[in-house]
Amino acid sequence: MNATPAPQGTSPAVPWEELVTVALLGTDRRTPPWLPPGPQAPAELLDLAALETVRRRAGLRPAPAGPRPEPAAADPRPPLPPAAARRLALLLSDRPGTGGGGRRGSAPDLVELLPQWLALANERGYAPPPQALPALLDAARARTDLRPAALAFAGPRALWLARMNPEWRFALRSVAGGGSDLPPPQEPDRVRRLWQEGLFAERVALLTALRARHPALGRDLLAGTWATERAEDRLMFLDSLRTGLQPADEPFLEQALSDRSRNVRATAAELLSALPDSALAGRMGARAAACVAVDPTRGEPTIVVEAPHECDPGMERDGVVPKPPAGRGERSWWLGQLVEAAPLGTWPARLGGRTPEEIVALPVADDWRSELHAAWCRAAVRQRDTAWSRALLGPPSAPEAAGPGAVSLAERAKLLSTLAPGDRADWVAGFIATHGLSEAFQLLGVCAVPWAAPLGRAVVDALNIARDAGSYPWSFSGVMGLAERCLDPAEASRLDALTAIPDEPEDASPGAGGYWAEAFQRLTTTLRLRAAMAEELRDA
Repeated sequence: MNATPAPQGTSPAVPWEELVTVALLGTDRRTPPWLPPGPQAPAELLDLAALETVRRRAGLRPAPAGPRPEPAAADPRPPLPPAAARRLALLLSDRPGTGGGGRRGSAPDLVELLPQWLALANERGYAPPPQALPALLDAARARTDLRPAALAFAGPRALWLARMNPEWRFALRSVAGGGSDLPPPQEPDRVRRLWQEGLFAERVALLTALRARHPALGRDLLAGTWATERAEDRLMFLDSLRTGLQPADEPFLEQALSDRSRNVRATAAELLSALPDSALAGRMGARAAACVAVDPTRGEPTIVVEAPHECDPGMERDGVVPKPPAGRGERSWWLGQLVEAAPLGTWPARLGGRTPEEIVALPVADDWRSELHAAWCRAAVRQRDTAWSRALLGPPSAPEAAGPGAVSLAERAKLLSTLAPGDRADWVAGFIATHGLSEAFQLLGVCAVPWAAPLGRAVVDALNIARDAGSYPWSFSGVMGLAERCLDPAEASRLDALTAIPDEPEDASPGAGGYWAEAFQRLTTTLRLRAAMAEELRDA
């Protein structure tokens, strides 16, 4: 490509693409005729590039003005009270990590209070100040956990703004139709049109919304296009049937057991096993019952296990994965899947009419106890069976922190999630009173917020005991952080006595008293700040 000849005393007009090519190759490898040879070539190339940049910008002809954007939709919600609007601006101005590493001091962590503030604002039904919308969208972009609450609070004006800025496009993907309302079931033509022509995210949102209120309508909509959907889309759509799952879904799910996709088949089997009266649950119950029995001939009644010797095609069709993960035996892998999918109502009849507590208390021969109890744990969580969850959890004061049935604290946390919030809090409070806080973090994470009074007292008492013992305070930083977000603000006055630097025992960690004082000061300040936030949002 040649440069356009230039009048005497001026630089040649070199096409931009040619300048870029020479710059990438380097003037040592390629020196075009329009550059002087030798060491001056690089500098001359940069001069020409600067000149061409100015020429391109100056030579751009103004384009006709585009149409003005339509105004944002009105937000019918009442505005925030002034004090709450100022609080929101303060929370949004804080950024994660601005405090540096190491010692946190006694100041509250505002970043961790924003989710609670948003939840309260949404509960009260307020609209945000327009000037706060950019910061709200930036916060939601940075933290995916904030997005549902932040976008619900931001409302239609934020979606209008998101169309103007590519960095905020996530908001359009997060809300079905980019903010457009989903058609109601009473408008079947609009529902059918969106289902057939909408984007994938819109279709998932539509199906989920229908399943929440009209499960049969959502299932029939999916069944009508099931054969033409892609495998990955079938999997996501099928997963949406968890919402509003009911016995009437069984014929459709049984059909999905023959799907070409292994993941689709596995999801269909999991959903069917969550319906205790389904045919699949009955088949899995029969298989599991054939493997587990009580042997009355031993000194005391003992559960004996004969795990499957093969994974036959029928088991595979019903969702049993034949190949175990690395380090796992085939037979124990198959047994665990059968027991997990079997209705828990199978076992009292199979094991001598015993209650769940009596079954869990029975000894299990040949080291099958952990495998069997772990599968029962997964079944109790899947079937939301509180009686079995209580039996597998055992009393909170049990000597082993892992419990009679759970193989880990994570398993125990899942079992707790099936209990009512008050029962959950009482059990965790009893656990902390016996075992302390060192193993309670995961369990506290499944308790309702704010913590019930018995649980809050148990946590504060355990922290006080650790403080008086001179323990390392940073060992409890996770629990302290949870307490800042979850403890009832009414507990603040009870904590005032713990904000002073305590007398340190001789064997205490050096400087532990000062750290504990700071931690309790931060906790009380945060609790009072949460109380103030709630009061500001209450003032209309």
